Amino acid sequence: METVSSQPTIQQSSHLSPNYSYIFQFEQSFEYQKKREWMQEHWHEAFYYVAVYMLLVFGGQAYMANRQPFKLRRILTLWNTMLATFSIIGTLRFLPEMFHVFNNFGFYHTVCNPSYIEITRVSGFWTWMFTLSKVPELGDTIFIVLRKQNLIFLHWYHHITVLLFTWYSYGQHISPARWYVGMNYMVHSIMYSYYAARALGFRVPKKLAMLITVSQIIQMIVGGFVTYYGYAKAQQGIFCQIPEGTAKLGLIMYGSYFILFANFFVNAYTKPKGTSATSSCIESKSKAKTQ
Repeated sequence: METVSSQPTIQQSSHLSPNYSYIFQFEQSFEYQKKREWMQEHWHEAFYYVAVYMLLVFGGQAYMANRQPFKLRRILTLWNTMLATFSIIGTLRFLPEMFHVFNNFGFYHTVCNPSYIEITRVSGFWTWMFTLSKVPELGDTIFIVLRKQNLIFLHWYHHITVLLFTWYSYGQHISPARWYVGMNYMVHSIMYSYYAARALGFRVPKKLAMLITVSQIIQMIVGGFVTYYGYAKAQQGIFCQIPEGTAKLGLIMYGSYFILFANFFVNAYTKPKGTSATSSCIESKSKAKTQ
């Protein structure tokens, strides 16, 4: 694994941390260095999760080929509600640090200063939770398989690459991840709430599905931009905590996501009905569609 300098040339002080009205004990006791060391030693285990995931997904599709789909409505409602709740809490606990740094120190610090994980324990803890959450989120696909819904390439490709990149880069404490984590928490708060509402039988306007797809495309554009920004600063000799190799991987990942999500948006919302095998990016992935 590539390493980055542990001696940043930019300000790192307690002033980079916002004044939280309340800090939970599990947040206060978070020790980022121990988690970093653990991930540096174990990040490759993500490949094991991916292998099991692929086996269950494609083996499950073969198993379900001649069987009736499961409904799983109650379990699906609980699953999506849990993930929505987790994402909302993560958003509320993580974003104050990001806004504080942006308002008081500027955009550069939000991209290049890893204080969100090395100084502020609250955002550090929720970054760790974000990283670990990429494993249980693989369970989304199991519902699609068991309910015999259309499994699109974007769905499983996105799940496995996010898991691998997140686990790999956590050990480096890359600073642009402040944006990755914040944006992902926000988008997932809306997305899983949408899925939960659908699972409960609510009729949700199609425009909301379009909004979610647009927010995902924006997420990929911003993610790619901050990654390139950090890479460019580092190439200029200005401190930014992201190794060159990791930056290039991030750019490839975000670039591929942008192409795939944009392609789905075109197929879902600009083509006449019946011209695409997929009705929409969200609908084809939706685990909450009632049967």
